Amino acid sequence: MNGQITLQTLPGIPDIHPGDDLVETLLAALDRGRITLGDGDILVIAHKVVSKAEGRIVNLADVTPSEQALQLSDTLSKDPRKIEVILSESRRVVRAVKRPGQEEGTLIAEHRLGFICANAAVDESNVDMPGHVILLPIDPDASARRLCEGLEQASGKRLGVVITDTFGRPWRMGLVNVAIGLARVPSKIDLAGESDAYGRELKVTVPALADELAAASGLLMSKEGKVPALIFKGVEWTPDNSSALDLIRPQLEDLFR
Repeated sequence: MNGQITLQTLPGIPDIHPGDDLVETLLAALDRGRITLGDGDILVIAHKVVSKAEGRIVNLADVTPSEQALQLSDTLSKDPRKIEVILSESRRVVRAVKRPGQEEGTLIAEHRLGFICANAAVDESNVDMPGHVILLPIDPDASARRLCEGLEQASGKRLGVVITDTFGRPWRMGLVNVAIGLARVPSKIDLAGESDAYGRELKVTVPALADELAAASGLLMSKEGKVPALIFKGVEWTPDNSSALDLIRPQLEDLFR
């Protein structure tokens, strides 16, 4: 890195609705904030605005719970309709448990894309319609590519895009933003063969660049602030055909599955 990285929020992004043109919305926000895109800039954007634009919204009134959803609802004290949506987005339920004193239990699932997270990333926060939930984009990498191509065409600059969601972490408290969709930005950087500050050769050091960018974006993406997108300037990176799915640990390397 060059010693200085800046993060700039994109101001005034309105509530997004199905069918909205996100590229035009982002360009208007850039113009409003007098932000000029440069080569190597990276847009980091919360998945919810992408999901809303793509119509990934479910009205719980239209959902009929299955027997499995009803059983899990009894265990977790959770709306069986929401559980049904979670199951429809999942490969499998990893853990369903309600601890003493909990008003609502915890459902950890493996999302159809491979992410392991609470509720298969089905979320009710920042939904402007009561009784609705938001799902992840069908293909977050493809969504990131479309945004990147549109912004590059409009600006004439070489850009990157990271789409994020907020996940909990095993063995650590609290939530952080992680990368769930990428365009051009490397998912990780293999430093094997390079040297540390004392000349020792690195063997297995692989920073997750996309997750580092996503986590840093959380400093400015507050739940109540309506700031779903920002621009990183000053990050040194080489364009790559990475996928956010590259960051999912393969089953053969998973010591806890």
